[in-house]
Amino acid sequence: MIAFYDRFKFLIVPFIVWTGIQIFKVVYDRVTTKKWHLKRFFGAGGMPSAHSATIMTITIMIAKKYGIDSPIFALSGIFAFIVMYDAAGVRREVGNQAKVLNDIIQDHNMTNAKKLQEMTGHTPVQVMMGAIIGFIAGLIG
Repeated sequence: MIAFYDRFKFLIVPFIVWTGIQIFKVVYDRVTTKKWHLKRFFGAGGMPSAHSATIMTITIMIAKKYGIDSPIFALSGIFAFIVMYDAAGVRREVGNQAKVLNDIIQDHNMTNAKKLQEMTGHTPVQVMMGAIIGFIAGLIG
């Protein structure tokens, strides 16, 4: 079993981190709303950022195994920056635009229009918390 883990830990550990965060979001949503929203498991947005945690986990694991001067670490580090920038920037703005459009749809009683998903991105704090969780998980993994 240890040999299996050693061969696939770069897939296993980030997947466990992502799964754990998504389960946390479902449970947290249940506690705060008193309803089960299982769609949250596959949904984007919320505290903490599973995207940031996942990419940071694998980036730190790569740094530990191959060093910070390796090309694979450079690739992973740049990819991590892009993912986190996108989560807190572009995807967050998409969510803000969806809220405005949903308000317009509601104000004009457009019953044939589909409600857009508003929670698609993250606040900078959500991204930072995900990155911290990923950093710790990467050190442990």
